[in-house]
Amino acid sequence: MKVLFVCLGNICRSPTAEGVFRRALEQAGLADDVEIDSCGVGSWHVGKAPDARAQQAALSRGIDLSSLRARQLTEQDFAEFDYVLGMDQDNLRAMRELKPDNSQAHVGLFLDFAGTPGAEVPDPYYGGDEGFENVLTMIEAASAGLIQHLKCER
Repeated sequence: MKVLFVCLGNICRSPTAEGVFRRALEQAGLADDVEIDSCGVGSWHVGKAPDARAQQAALSRGIDLSSLRARQLTEQDFAEFDYVLGMDQDNLRAMRELKPDNSQAHVGLFLDFAGTPGAEVPDPYYGGDEGFENVLTMIEAASAGLIQHLKCER
């Protein structure tokens, strides 16, 4: 099973989701069964590390994002990943536009797995530190829901 998290530039929300979900998989004993990655719909930050505020917030919860580097979503991702999960409606629209017609990937919003269909993970980039903490809490809830979903699929 392969899961890809997508946000706008791949420096805040999607790398946070990758780090949080990686830890959730380890805690659930599924780390060897699920591959994960993250990317952005835009190319502005390709090759850059996650935002320092995202890294600091994640580190405060024991999650190290420092080794992650931004990359851009590609058509090939829809062939390689089973789940391509966006953080907001704008991401979802961009993902659907790029998704090839023959792709079998599940394309949707990450927070759907938190029991809040249609809800968005807000972009904390232009906000304060509290925004990054709120994003972490939302992503932890969605990660728990996605773990349960994947367990049911096994």
